[in-house]
Amino acid sequence: MNDASPKSAVRHIETMWIPMSDGTRLAARVWMPEDAERKPVPAILEYIPYRRRDGTRDWDDLSHPYLAAHGYVCVRLDIRGTGDSEGVMLDEYLKQEQDDAVEAIAWIAKQPWCSGAVGMMGISWGGFNSLQVAARRPPALKAIITYCSTDDRYADDMHYMGGAHLTGNLEWGSTYFAIMGRAPDPLIVGDAWRKMWLQRLEAMTPVFGTWLKHQRRDEFWKHGSVAEDIGQIQAAVMAVGGWADGYTNTVFRLLKTLTSPKQGIVGPWGHKYGHVGVPGPAIGYLTESLRWWDHWLKDIDTGIMKEPQLRAYVQDSVEPASHYEARPGRWVAEPSWPVPGIAPQRFHLNGAGFRQMGTLGSEAGPSVPLAINSPQTMGSAGGEWCPYGLGGLGPELPLDQRGDDANSLVFDGAPLAAPLEILGAPVVELELTSDQPVATAVVRLNDVAPDGRVTRVTYGLLNLTHRDSHAEPKPLEPGKSYRIRIQLNDIGHRFAAGHRVRVAISTAYWPILWPAPKAATLTLTAGPSTLSLPVRRPQAGDAKIKFGPPEPLPPSNRTSLRPGDVYRKVTQDVATGALSIHVLRDDGRSTHNETGVTTEMVKNLRYRMHPDDPATAYAEADHDLVHRHDQGWETRIKTHCAIACSATEFIVEADLQAFEGETRIFSRSWTQRIPRDLM
Repeated sequence: MNDASPKSAVRHIETMWIPMSDGTRLAARVWMPEDAERKPVPAILEYIPYRRRDGTRDWDDLSHPYLAAHGYVCVRLDIRGTGDSEGVMLDEYLKQEQDDAVEAIAWIAKQPWCSGAVGMMGISWGGFNSLQVAARRPPALKAIITYCSTDDRYADDMHYMGGAHLTGNLEWGSTYFAIMGRAPDPLIVGDAWRKMWLQRLEAMTPVFGTWLKHQRRDEFWKHGSVAEDIGQIQAAVMAVGGWADGYTNTVFRLLKTLTSPKQGIVGPWGHKYGHVGVPGPAIGYLTESLRWWDHWLKDIDTGIMKEPQLRAYVQDSVEPASHYEARPGRWVAEPSWPVPGIAPQRFHLNGAGFRQMGTLGSEAGPSVPLAINSPQTMGSAGGEWCPYGLGGLGPELPLDQRGDDANSLVFDGAPLAAPLEILGAPVVELELTSDQPVATAVVRLNDVAPDGRVTRVTYGLLNLTHRDSHAEPKPLEPGKSYRIRIQLNDIGHRFAAGHRVRVAISTAYWPILWPAPKAATLTLTAGPSTLSLPVRRPQAGDAKIKFGPPEPLPPSNRTSLRPGDVYRKVTQDVATGALSIHVLRDDGRSTHNETGVTTEMVKNLRYRMHPDDPATAYAEADHDLVHRHDQGWETRIKTHCAIACSATEFIVEADLQAFEGETRIFSRSWTQRIPRDLM
């Protein structure tokens, strides 16, 4: 299907107001075919809080005009209390957000330019709420595309993983804290802008502290987790993700659990759409999405539902690197998921007679106790929990794993006589004891090249107090033996012939994972402990999977005034061994030529830890955001956020300052002490 040539001219509306029943108005940017009011067409809604006028304008200018030119009204709507929309925002994914979306869809469906059929799409936040709104079943919503999202806000988001606290809770929470307090544009809302801004600032709280108060999978997290009742979703769902992203597992769970029509695509990308995906290869994602919308919103047989239910990219063995322009590999196809033909291949984690090395064998060896107590700083080669695909500007992906493996229990298989391909979630089952009531087990699956270089394939972790339940964790009984199951993140990978499969087990993974209250020693019983790999045999249909090339990017509509910068710097104190990590993300300064709005955003993340003391864990984030235009409007927000800890509590600190020009018009600080709950 060739969609290189637009089908119709597009009318662009910079601001359209969508009314809510309580009188609040939400601000939208809209694209539609010029004749839509005479010939109504379906509508597609993207509903996010990232400022349609300046925050997501570049992406919006690529995707929405493309779809509008092919016969859709595209509505890019700012959530209540963000951008130029009225009201305030108090937290992510609240019921109010869903209620507004349901009202907006009903309003859109009744407009003279809409045929009555509506779709919803989005990446990250927009992927989350596409699922959540679909579960509310607004009558006009026929289909969604959810990209880099989750169906389970506790088990698979930046806050917690395996029942353990992630530093991503601060990383994302501090960004939320800064960006949600930004001012509306007086060119759009008029003289009311300052009053609206102060209302937003007064409503701001350090939400990462709120999230940290909910350390179990309670009602707070169940809200917005469509996995609680997946049968509520009746709309057709396309779920898309990338292996380098933090949310890939969702695609596989949705294909397994959804009862509505469904499709899944998983590429090699980070937190990016497939047509601009890094690492490559990128694909013609917009064309693929158009096939989806034409089928479900226009009843056109585009062949999309004749495609295999899952199309996934299986990555080949590569040298470890912090960035790849592209990953070698190939696309494969499965008619449904899970696949009966993908059979688990079991390996036993066998002891080899010395402390930190073992083997992977097809038969269980003798029961051998192997102890591990990793340095608290172990994990600095782990990259980031959610790489955003920043091109070659910053190291986000895992580095060579040999340094981390030296601080882990390691089990190596024999050199492979032939390639070994896996697709799905590896699983380890460990027989172990702990000397502490709270401990975490981290498991990495690695690819060891003949020259000794080690590439991380996937990983998983578990707060062992959550071994039976995330809702009702139970402390470990020191010295008692437990059988523990840890499911690693889904992956598609092909180990090359001559390479080895390695399992590495540690008790720490800093700075991705917040440490347990005290350094724990885990004693693993080798022999009965196992690894199960989802081994896949190549299929004849694999060669038929073809995607078109990425759609050409439009010329940039920004003028760069100052280049940005991204880096990650790791240093270790020679005397104490304390580890410090500094991550800079500077977006530079640029002007959006259509609106005249100039924006800047600089984010500094810092982590530090002593290798022997988990109570020294400290993470902080500083943000500096500027918005201005030449009519004399200038606003600035500066924030500082931090988390520290003791053995019994987390200490949360936050500071927010807002400036109009050089004048500080708002300032507030928070300190919270939050008890640790088996965390």
